[in-house]
Amino acid sequence: MVLTTLLSVASAVLALGLLVASAAPFDRAFARQHGAHLTVLFDGSAAPPERLAATARASGVAAASGPFPVTAVRLDPDGAAPPGFAPPPLTVVGRASATGPVDAVTLTEGRWAAAPGEIVLERGSVPPASGLGARLSADGVGLRVVGIAESVGESADAWVVPGQLTALAGGRPPALQMLYRLTAAGTAADVTAGRKAVTAAAPAGAVTGSRSYLDVRETARENTAAFVPFVTAFALLGLAMSVLVIGIVVSGAVGAATRRIGILKSLGFTPLQVGRAYVAQALIPGTVGSVLGVALGNALAVPLMAEVAEVYGTTEVLIPAWVDLAVPAGALALVAGTALGPALRAARLPTATVLRLGPATGGGRGRAVRGLLGRLPLPRPVALGLAAPFARPARAASTAAAVTFGALAVTFAVGLGSTLVAVKTDGDPDRGGDVTVRTVALPRGNPEGPGGAPPLPGKPADPAAVAAAIAALPGTGSAYRTARTQLEAAGLKGGVPVVAYEGDTSGSRHTMVSGRWFGAGGEAVAATRFLRATGVRVGGTVTLSEQGRGVRLRIVGEVFDLGDDGMTLRTAAASVATLRPRYQPADFAVTVTAGTDAARYAERLDAAVSPLGAEAAVTEGGRSSVIRAMQALVVMLTLMLVVVACLGVLNTVVLDTRDRARDLGVLKALGMTPGQTVAQVLTSVGALGLVSGLVGVPLGVALHGRVMPAMGRAVGTTIPPADIDVYGAPLLVLLATAGVVIVTAGALLPAGRAARTTTARALRAE
Repeated sequence: MVLTTLLSVASAVLALGLLVASAAPFDRAFARQHGAHLTVLFDGSAAPPERLAATARASGVAAASGPFPVTAVRLDPDGAAPPGFAPPPLTVVGRASATGPVDAVTLTEGRWAAAPGEIVLERGSVPPASGLGARLSADGVGLRVVGIAESVGESADAWVVPGQLTALAGGRPPALQMLYRLTAAGTAADVTAGRKAVTAAAPAGAVTGSRSYLDVRETARENTAAFVPFVTAFALLGLAMSVLVIGIVVSGAVGAATRRIGILKSLGFTPLQVGRAYVAQALIPGTVGSVLGVALGNALAVPLMAEVAEVYGTTEVLIPAWVDLAVPAGALALVAGTALGPALRAARLPTATVLRLGPATGGGRGRAVRGLLGRLPLPRPVALGLAAPFARPARAASTAAAVTFGALAVTFAVGLGSTLVAVKTDGDPDRGGDVTVRTVALPRGNPEGPGGAPPLPGKPADPAAVAAAIAALPGTGSAYRTARTQLEAAGLKGGVPVVAYEGDTSGSRHTMVSGRWFGAGGEAVAATRFLRATGVRVGGTVTLSEQGRGVRLRIVGEVFDLGDDGMTLRTAAASVATLRPRYQPADFAVTVTAGTDAARYAERLDAAVSPLGAEAAVTEGGRSSVIRAMQALVVMLTLMLVVVACLGVLNTVVLDTRDRARDLGVLKALGMTPGQTVAQVLTSVGALGLVSGLVGVPLGVALHGRVMPAMGRAVGTTIPPADIDVYGAPLLVLLATAGVVIVTAGALLPAGRAARTTTARALRAE
C-alpha cells in the first residue's frame, strides 16, 4: 500500500501539474515576471534619459523600467554555418541587473553580465552549438556567454552591461528602451491608450517604435496550442489510473483480511468499529506513501517541467503548492473510502462464515470453470491459470481495467510518436530531392576572413550555369529550382512568402491535404493558414502584386506546410514572371536515377558546381526542437503510466498467490514444479493482459484519431489523414501484446516468490 500510494500520488502530482502548466502558461509567467505591457523604443539623440524616465508618470502607467541603451547586432557566422547563412539580428540591451519593477528577467543558467566582454543570451536566441561559456563575436567585438535568461515579454535577445553598448553600436548613439506596466491592459485599445500617453509625455518625435505584449501573447499561444491536447490526454489518463490502482490495492488488502475481521467480530467489535479500524490501518501506509509520493513527484517534475517550460517558451515551471496539498488529500480520501466499503461488507457477514478455514478460491464459479478448462487438451498449469480470474471476477475486472489503460497509453504514444515524425517530414515541402544545391557557398580554401574573422558567404552563382552543370552530370534523374520572395496578397496586411518553382517538380516531396499540386500556368498551392487568413478555398483565386503590377492565381490544392507560419504560397516561376519579383538566391533539388549512390553523386556534383560559387550536399531532414520536446514528453509520460499499470498487476498477483497459498501447497505436494507454478501464475494474468490489449489498442487508436486533428486545428493547420493513419496491421498486432507485456512485468516478482515457497509453509494451518 505504501508503494501503491507513493507511485500513484507521484503520477497524479505530475499529471495535475501538467494540466496546470498547460493552462495559460504565458499569462502566469508574465504575471510572475512583472512583464512589460508596452515596450517603447526612443531615439537616443532626440531625448535625454531624464526626460524618458519622467514618462513613468504618464497617465495610465503603473510602473516603468529604464531607459536602457539598446542596439541591433549580428553575430559573426562560424565556419560550420551553412552556405549563405547570415545570423539574424539580435536586439542587445544594456542592463546592469536582471531585476526591476518591470520585466524581471529570469536567469536559467549562469549569472548576469558584470563587466564588458560578457553577454547574457535569451534562451531562444542561443546560436547552434553554443551555450554557457561560449565565445562569440559581433562586428569584431569579442563576447563571452556568462548566462542564459528568459524574458517572457521578449524585451531583448541579449543583455550586456550598459558600458558595452558603445562598442557594439559602433560609435553611434544607441537607442533607448523603456518598459511599462499599465493600469489597464486587457485590450488592444487599452495598450494603444497607454502608448499615446507615453508618446505625449516624451519629447516630440522621440518615439521610434513600440510593441504590445498582446502580440507576444498571441504568438506564445500559437506555439503552445499543439501541446495542450496531448498533454491533457496523458494527464487525464494518469489521474484515472492513479484512482483505479489505489482502489484495487486498498480494497484487495482489506478484502484479504476477511478472516481477521471475523476474529474482531467474535471479540465484540461492531461493523462500524471494524470499518473504522481498517480505515485507520489503511491510512497509516497511505499517509506514508502520499508524503513520499509528493516528494517523488516533485523530483520527477524537475526534468519534465523543464521540457514543458522550453516548449511553452516560459521560465521554469514548478508544481504549485496547492497541487502538492490537494493530491495527497484526495488520495487519502480515496484510501479511506475504498477501505471502508469492503471492511463493512465483511463485518456484516456472520462470524462463523468469515471464520471458516479452507481455500479462498472463489467458490463454485471458480471450480466450475476449472473443471470445464480441465477437459481441454491444455497443460494442467495453463488450465488452472486460465481459470484463476473467474475465482475473483471483480478483482480481475479491476486489474484488466488498469492494464487496459496501460495498453491504451502505449498505443496512443506509439501513434503520436509516428505522427510527429511524419509531420516533421511531410510538413517541409522544401525538403525535396536526394541532393540539394545552394547557389551561395562559403569561400573554399579560406578558413578565415580579413583580420581572422570568420569567412563571409560568396556571391550567388549563376542559376543557369548551375542548372547546366546538374543536367550534364551522369546520374541526374530530375531537378527543379526554387527561389523565395515576398509579394503583396490582396486582403492580407504586409507581404506573403512565395516560393517559385522552375523545372521538373516530379521529385518534390510535398503532401497534399486536398486538391492537387500545381501544373499549368496561373495555378498555385497554399498552406492551410494562408487559405483561412484570405478566406480563399481550393478552386478560388488570389491576387498577388508588386509595385503596381498584379497577377491572379487559382488555388488548386491545399499543401501541408508548417514553414513561415503556414502562410507560404507555392507556384511556378512563370506564373509570377510578369511581377518581376526580387528573388533570394535559388536552391536546386536533384533526384538521382535508380541505382545511383546519392552521397557519391553529391560529391561529384559539388566538385562540378563549386567553381561556379555553388555548393551541393545530400538532402538532410530538418531538426525541430518542438518535435523533440514533444517526443521526450511522450516517452516520459508513457513510462509513468505503464509503471502504474504494472503496480496494479503486481498487487493483484500478490493477493491471488496469498489467497491460493493452500491450493498451491496441495499442487506442489502432488508434484507441481517451480517452473509450472510460475507458468500457472503468469497464465492467470496473461489472459487478462491479452483481453486488455485487445480492448486498449482500439481505444488508443480512437484517442489518437481525436487528439491529432485537435493538435492540428490548434496551430491553424490540417494534418493529412495519411499522417494520422499510422497504424498498420503488423503494428496493431504487435501493440495487442502490450497488455501481455505489462502483466508479465508486474507478475514476475510474485510468481517467482510463489514458486520458491515450500510445500510445508504453503500448507500450514492458520
